[in-house]
Amino acid sequence: MAFAPLSEIFGRRPIYASTLLLAVIFTIPGAVAKNIGTLLVTRLIAGIAFSAPMTLVGGTLADLWRNEERGVPMAAFSAAPFIGPAVGPLVGGFLGDNAGWRWLYWIQLILSFVAWALISFTVPETYTPVLLARRAKKMRKETGDDQYVTEEDLDMRPLSQRLQLFLLRPFQLLFMELIVFFISLYMSVLYGLLYMFFVAFPIVYQKGKGYSASITGLMFIPLMIGVLASAACSPLVNSHYLKIVKKHNGKPPAEVRLIPMMISCWCIPIGLFIFAWTSYRQLHWIGPAIGGFPIGFGFIFLYNSANNYLVDSYQHQAASALAAKTCIRSFWGAGTVLFTNQMYDRLGYQWASSLLAFIALACCAIPYVFYFKGAAIRSYSHFAYSEDEENQGKTRPQDEKQH
Repeated sequence: MAFAPLSEIFGRRPIYASTLLLAVIFTIPGAVAKNIGTLLVTRLIAGIAFSAPMTLVGGTLADLWRNEERGVPMAAFSAAPFIGPAVGPLVGGFLGDNAGWRWLYWIQLILSFVAWALISFTVPETYTPVLLARRAKKMRKETGDDQYVTEEDLDMRPLSQRLQLFLLRPFQLLFMELIVFFISLYMSVLYGLLYMFFVAFPIVYQKGKGYSASITGLMFIPLMIGVLASAACSPLVNSHYLKIVKKHNGKPPAEVRLIPMMISCWCIPIGLFIFAWTSYRQLHWIGPAIGGFPIGFGFIFLYNSANNYLVDSYQHQAASALAAKTCIRSFWGAGTVLFTNQMYDRLGYQWASSLLAFIALACCAIPYVFYFKGAAIRSYSHFAYSEDEENQGKTRPQDEKQH
């Protein structure tokens, strides 16, 4: 909630470089920690630092690509947060069983250092206002003419006031914008279900079937295949979107981004029901594992659609809108794993997983509501990107009052 608005003041690149460096540094104490206190504190700091790319990447993609070009890059970004947790138990299971848990941190350190080096030394600044400010400064210096200014230069408010407004924006978007709130709520519930699902695998396979951590990690492969399969389908989804763009003369409503979500949202409850009712101890191991495929397949379309919908709806504040979504989603995802074990003990494997499936089923209504009512809701928004209304010669209610 802080890094995204800061990137809209100072640019994307400084935030990427500083937060990832902090994450790299505080991953080291985790690997050499002598007590639980060190582990908890350093994990907290590294986790806060690692949160920056989750919100900044969506904003960077909005900087780099036009709406009709962003589908495939956004799909690649959307796949990453789900491939990671699927690969994690697979790699972590074998590492933990054979090399010890400290190697989980050493591997994380190596990967995060490579990511930091590549981003810090190869990725240029992409945020338009910052690039324009630099260009204006260079032209003023070269010509000695002070008329080269940007909108930011004309903003006479002190930095402290601007910071306050920018840091407040993700919270305003979250609690004042129905679209951001309900899409964030939907993704939070699904993210919580996903992380409960990750806890459920060891419960079903290790406690239920007596498998080792490394063998249990292999059961995440169908989930990973589902993620990759949906990412592979993203060019088809994007080509469908391009047809809609042409149909709307290059200015389609943001709600068309929800079409893949409306179709794929049913994959999550289907996968959870398969997982639930094949998790009996005496049944073959492949049943619950297969349940992971539709979940992985559906999640990427959902996540990708949600990201694209928020970016299209709030283009100039994309990073802040995604920060709002990521914040509430991450809190809920972290919270759900604290009671998953107790839930499975009380309800049993089948009904605990079925409860998750019924929650996912209830959430399927959200994309349909926004598909049919989203444009009307956006018309009353103070923050939504309104180029589509402007191009159609329309003004929003609050604009009419100002006129």
